[in-house]
Formats: sequence, structure tokens, C-alpha cells
Amino acid sequence: MQTVLITGGTGMVGQALTNYFIERGDAVIILTRGDRNASRPQLTYAKWDIEKQYIDPIALQQADIIVHLAGESVATKRWTPKRKQEIIDSRMQSGALLVKALQENKHKVKTVIAASAIGWYGPDTKASLQNGFKETVLFDHSYLGTTCKLWEESVHPLKSMGIRLVQLRIGIVLNKKGGALVEFIKPAKFGIATILGPGTQMVSWIHQQDLCKMIGFAADNAAVEGVYNAVAPFPVSNKDLVIAIASKMNKYYLKVPVPVFVLKIMLGEMSIEVLKSAKVSSEKIQAAGFEFDYGQIEPALHQLL
Repeated sequence: MQTVLITGGTGMVGQALTNYFIERGDAVIILTRGDRNASRPQLTYAKWDIEKQYIDPIALQQADIIVHLAGESVATKRWTPKRKQEIIDSRMQSGALLVKALQENKHKVKTVIAASAIGWYGPDTKASLQNGFKETVLFDHSYLGTTCKLWEESVHPLKSMGIRLVQLRIGIVLNKKGGALVEFIKPAKFGIATILGPGTQMVSWIHQQDLCKMIGFAADNAAVEGVYNAVAPFPVSNKDLVIAIASKMNKYYLKVPVPVFVLKIMLGEMSIEVLKSAKVSSEKIQAAGFEFDYGQIEPALHQLL
């Protein structure tokens, strides 16, 4: 049994990951700002405060592995200048706190698995449409690309401390309790498949169960180190995705395109990411030995819906 310390453990992915580790017999400590009572013997909560750069040292001493998921949501609020800075700060400051705490406290942490995102990559090119973006591609000089670069760099000092660092560039996580899938389900319940813009933009997705399994795989395999794309092997177009969802929800449905100008009005700068096509490769993690349970969209949606 290992003890896994999770930042961002109360979020959508964090909750699923907590269940995953507990079900396989590990103990989990979730770092939280408020007071919480654990409902299971394998689960405990510990305090941290990013602004004050504090982590409960006892929790840190108990951990064998840290999974770092913390960061303000990119999609829940409009991208005002203030919100954009909050998104960057939450990632950089929490990463800096982990580094500082591990430098200054006694611990037995051997592995840190840190979240990043496929926002690292820019719009598709001829090469990416053929083979998918690989981990060696340089970051895109957009807001999200720069954010991901700063996010990843915030924990790079761990490598010089002898800690194995794994960074997962996570795609669109499919979960029926939150995230993008829930937004697509809302109109699909009424028989409407909302195709965003041209609908041809590629969506690199991952089933939440596979994401949890991949984090567990990274935790268990010492040979896994560095950056890996956390996406399913078969990306789909936005049009194919929303039609597949609508067909699961209703026998009859209507395809309704949402024009680009409407998306720009509704979402502001965030519309750039909604309309961006990014076909991302899962080849590296598969070459390391990871096997997906849900590599294609139809089985994934069947399990979820």
C-alpha cells in the first residue's frame, strides 16, 4: 500500500482519482483549504494554503507519491484579464509551493505526477493532422500555450531533487458528472446536436477512467518519466462527437450549427480554443506499455451514457 497525496483532489478528476486509488488499496490524503471530514478510513484531509505557501508537513512526510492537479478551471468563467491571471497564478503558485515544501521538509516522496494540458499545442498543421502532435513539439505562443509552459516549468526543479517527475498533457476529459460532456448533453437531451463552428475541428479526448488508470500506471512504473499526452488514440471531430452524444440520448435529433460569430459573442477569447483543431498523439504513453480501456469514442460514450 502506498500513500498518495493529491492536490486538486476535490475537483471532478480528483474525486474520481481518489476513488481509483482507494479501490486498489492505497491510502489517499487530499490537500484542502477548508475543514473536511473523511468518509472512509483510507482517506484523510490535510491543510494547505497557496497564498501563504503552506502545506501540512505531516501530510507531506506520509506521502509516497504526489499527484498535482490543482489549478483554477479554464472553462467555467469568461476570460477577463483578471481571470486569465488567476488561471496562471493558481498553477504557478501551487507548483512553487510543492517545490518549496519538498525542499524544506523531510519526506519520502519518490514520484510527482503533475497535470498539464493539450492547450500546450497550437492549431493543427498538415503534420499533426496526419500523425498527431507529439510531446516534442514546442509550446504554442497563445494564452493557453504560454499558461501550460509556465505550469510545467513551475515543477521542473523537482527533477534536480532526485524526484521522478511525470507531466501529463491532458485532453478533454469525458465525465458524465462535469466538464465538456455535460455541456454537450444539455441540448442533446432535447434532441439537438449543437455543432460548434465548422464542426471539423479535431477534439482530443480521454475517458476519465483511462485518465485515472494512466495516473496509476505512471505511479507504478519507474521507467515512465517526463511528458506524456493523456489522450485517447482516436480523436474525433466536433461534429462526430456531438452527433454521437445526441444519438445516444435520443432516437431522433436535429443537427444545429452554432456560427462562429455567435460563439465569439458568447465565449469571448475562449472561443478560440473551442474552435481550434488539435489532433494529439497518444503514441508515447502506449509505447511505454499503457493500454486504454476506451480508445474509441463509441464505447466510451456507451459506458458513460
